Amino acid sequence: MTIALWCILAAGLLPIAAAATAKWGFENYDNANPREWLSRQTGFRARANAAQQNSYEGLPLFVGAVMVASFTQGPQAIIDQLAVLYVLLRIAYLICYLGDRPTLRSLVWIGGVACNIALFAVASRPPV
Repeated sequence: MTIALWCILAAGLLPIAAAATAKWGFENYDNANPREWLSRQTGFRARANAAQQNSYEGLPLFVGAVMVASFTQGPQAIIDQLAVLYVLLRIAYLICYLGDRPTLRSLVWIGGVACNIALFAVASRPPV
């Protein structure tokens, strides 16, 4: 299995890490109504929950980009590098979100989208 395909797993686990952060400490956590409980949170818990939601929202494009680039047999080294960069940017994104750094977070988010676009561009290149 390629590094890029492993990166799909890593990216898929990031929203779970954000959710765990939102629920960290379990202050009056209501497992019977977790979404209602999360909707009442503020500060880092609210930001972690928003980061979780955004991570899930961005996941399909990344999975599709890696799959298209892989199935069209684009240059594997470039696909792997872009996938790793995407995961690193998404980790940075979570850190920026939790740290309440909205401008930097947006710039990092743009970098992640650029990685996805680049993966589609790589798909049109012949393998090396």
